[in-house]
Amino acid sequence: MAKSPTVRATAPDSVWLARGRFVGPGAEEVVRRRLREQKNDRVIQDHLELDDTRDSAGRRVFEARWQVSGAVTVRARLAVEAVQGSTDEWTWSLAAEAERPWDLEMPSPAAVFWPEDTDVPWDHDLVPGLRLRTINPLPGEDKELRRLLNTAAHNTWSIHVVVHEAMTTDERGRRPLARLMPPSLRHRIVEHRAAPDQFQIVNWALRDLGVQVPRGGAVVLPGTPPRPGYEDDDFTVRSVFLDGSVPTDLIDTVTRYAALPRPLVEDAATAVSDLREQWHLLTVEEELAHARALVATYAEALDAMTKSRDLYREAAELAHEALAALQESGAGVPVVGKPRRPEGLPFRGLAKTLERLKDTAGSLRLPGAGAASPGTRTEERDVRADDVPCS
Repeated sequence: MAKSPTVRATAPDSVWLARGRFVGPGAEEVVRRRLREQKNDRVIQDHLELDDTRDSAGRRVFEARWQVSGAVTVRARLAVEAVQGSTDEWTWSLAAEAERPWDLEMPSPAAVFWPEDTDVPWDHDLVPGLRLRTINPLPGEDKELRRLLNTAAHNTWSIHVVVHEAMTTDERGRRPLARLMPPSLRHRIVEHRAAPDQFQIVNWALRDLGVQVPRGGAVVLPGTPPRPGYEDDDFTVRSVFLDGSVPTDLIDTVTRYAALPRPLVEDAATAVSDLREQWHLLTVEEELAHARALVATYAEALDAMTKSRDLYREAAELAHEALAALQESGAGVPVVGKPRRPEGLPFRGLAKTLERLKDTAGSLRLPGAGAASPGTRTEERDVRADDVPCS
């Protein structure tokens, strides 16, 4: 029998997630400088840096808090870690959560921690060779193209969009489409470009993923595992005009895809739980509420321990009283209830065996032995007494 697929938890609708690589030295200092600038410009309310003590490699964690729409608080947590064996490559994961369902028109949390300057290399995807915020031409070699698309669909947190150019584009058509997306999508999209003569080979490579790109159009890759609802809708765009105009159909399609429930892979689930359970950047009011909650928890625990102690003491006193009354009465240990008769075949078999042993013992006699008279018994006792030596 085939096993049913594993049902994964999905990301809360209030959470924003992204992950990538920083290629170059000084990733931590770039984040520190950016957060100081954001605090000075009053873009964020506050920020904090701390060690992740659970990781011997020494991950650095940065927390920031800001408000959107005047009163909606956003909390975000960025973890930066050096790639093992390298001092010029870092991986980062970013989780943010708002006090209401996330609106794609909210500012991108990535822009809070990382500078918008395109020269700062923080925007590399987890898949080597791919970057956010720019165009990624597909490789010219067939097998390499197929490998890249399959790897991108299985090993990334980003949204991958494959665009086929119907004809060779000019300067206007070589502008990244991510910049036209809603703010919260701009740093989560990897745009792949297929040249006009790659139409057949790119669809040959996409066949493994169960999708196709129209000529001169685009398709959003399903990801792994596919988002619930992806199979029930069409996430292809028939035509994308690469002439500098706003690709409304493509934006709507990517936005619909981003709104689908997002299955949480292991690392993403950890990022969400760390954001919620390992948060340190508290306001004075939050610290006071946290202290009150701790006091209430300790009070409940102490009350439970006190009740348990009192019940134990009461039971011990009753037991001592019962034991004293029993000793004063001089009675033996009382038997609670009537003894039960043996039930079932094993007990009846044991009773029959005991009866047979009783009959056998009664029939055994020494050879020549008869019923002894009272005199004989007295003599035997006398003889036994004479045989005892005097002291």
